[in-house]
Amino acid sequence: MTQQHAEISAIQLYKRLLRYAKPYWRVFLAVILAMVVYSATEAGVAMIMKPLMDDGFVGRDTDVITMLPLAIIGLFLIRGLADFFTTYGLGWIARNVIKTLREQMFNKLLVLPSAFYDHSTSGQLMSKLLYDVEQVASAATDAALTMIRDSLTILGLLAWMLYLSGFLSLLILFTVPFIALLVYYISVRFRRISKNIQNSMGNVSHVSGEIIDGHREVKTFGGQAYETKRFDKVNQGNRQQQMKKIATDAVAQPLTALIAAVGMALVIYIATLPQMLDKITVGDFISFVTAMMMLLTPMKRLTKVNAKLQAGIAAAESIFNLLDEKPEVDEGKLTIERAKGHIEYRHLSFSYNADKAKVLDDISFIAAPGQTIAFVGHSGSGKTTLVSLLARFYNVDQGQIFIDGIDINQLQLSALRRQMSLVNQQVVLFNDTVANNIRYGLSDDVSEDAIIEAAKAAHAWDFIQRLPDGLHTQVGENGVLLSGGQRQRLAIARALLRDAPILILDEATSALDTEAERHIQAALETLMQQRTTLVIAHRLSTIENADRIVVMHNGEILESGTHAELLAKGSHYAELHRLQFQEA
Repeated sequence: MTQQHAEISAIQLYKRLLRYAKPYWRVFLAVILAMVVYSATEAGVAMIMKPLMDDGFVGRDTDVITMLPLAIIGLFLIRGLADFFTTYGLGWIARNVIKTLREQMFNKLLVLPSAFYDHSTSGQLMSKLLYDVEQVASAATDAALTMIRDSLTILGLLAWMLYLSGFLSLLILFTVPFIALLVYYISVRFRRISKNIQNSMGNVSHVSGEIIDGHREVKTFGGQAYETKRFDKVNQGNRQQQMKKIATDAVAQPLTALIAAVGMALVIYIATLPQMLDKITVGDFISFVTAMMMLLTPMKRLTKVNAKLQAGIAAAESIFNLLDEKPEVDEGKLTIERAKGHIEYRHLSFSYNADKAKVLDDISFIAAPGQTIAFVGHSGSGKTTLVSLLARFYNVDQGQIFIDGIDINQLQLSALRRQMSLVNQQVVLFNDTVANNIRYGLSDDVSEDAIIEAAKAAHAWDFIQRLPDGLHTQVGENGVLLSGGQRQRLAIARALLRDAPILILDEATSALDTEAERHIQAALETLMQQRTTLVIAHRLSTIENADRIVVMHNGEILESGTHAELLAKGSHYAELHRLQFQEA
């Protein structure tokens, strides 16, 4: 991640999480009332034992014997309704909270800077959006339900036990500090393990995603054994962390039960002493023991729920760390409807990390409206970084970039990027129709005729017509159902339809065969006549007609000029040209 996050306490995290439930406080209040009713019915079961023994079995009161079965049915009917409202109400609140959290996380991902994605894996981010959020849902429903309802149940049962015998109740309460210490230790351990589980889940997602995306490379290069070993390592890591969680949970429950059982054994021993038997009725004793036995179940659940609660808190920390990431800096106030396309880079320097070497060093050039400027050079010379700075995917360290004489930092990001169309070497298509991919980012009322015109200009209409559903054909994930050349032509059609005054072409024809490239080069030349175009090119044959060619090396401009001028100089460009045409 791009930011260092301070350790946040569990209470702070839970308070922040509860703020998401605040809009649903009325439902939550109703749920609490249902929990109080449910807990009262739990104590009611123990209470019934007193009249059942004293008035029923000992006193043989026929009215009590007749009424008790009806009372039991009524008690469990009320208990069932309270249980339903509690479970459904909490679930409804939790799912609304999860929906809000997912929306906020997704919206945050849309505005985070490119530097954030440079230091994050898609697997880790997907794990946050899917796995971590569900852990929070579990904490918000199961954990909250158990904690509140079972705590109320324990309080109700203890209150009844105190009413029956204060002395015996104190013996039971003697075990509470020991159970509290055990729960505290387990809470700390569970939270630590839960964080490790989240990280391991992110690693599993990351490795799995890479295999799915690169399945052809894996098969072609015979990497199955290597990938199996790599996945086995992260999968084993996840299993080990899960087993630590299971082991802690497995130890916690019997230990809690054992401590409670010691207290119970002590109570039963003392209650059956001759001097105590004179002070307590059979009904009191049976009711007390019943309440005491009923305490075990909610206490066991409270210990067990700690795992879910701590996992939820750890997941909440992971989610809030993402939500607290700083979005792209957008302090610009100015906006322009359509730029003329005058671009100036003035003494620009940039590095991805302050402690690393500069990727670009003192870059200056001007592109007049309608001009085509081509950038050539070996891989790693800074060409792609140079055009990335124009769209403010990164912020420059030194120097300035101007569009129509306006510093791009003074422009709103949306207004700045509205001036540009981008065609990348690695085309990104979405799992949608051909039409929706071409009009991506534009309003839905863009006519089909306009889409067809753009497709024709990009020489894509011929193959689109041959697709099963034409413009309405689903292209698959990242256009997997199309060839590389077809994907490239759809990307060019998308740039054409956007009709922006500045065009960025990053190896835009690299995925095309010679015939397709010839057609598209003609379409691009028509497009470039009306736009300022920055071209990153590997094949020098595609940029011979550029107004200016800039030769870059190690983040610096070595020379610039027209194709003819640079050849005549017989320097770096001429050498690149000679090598490339020798290869040809």
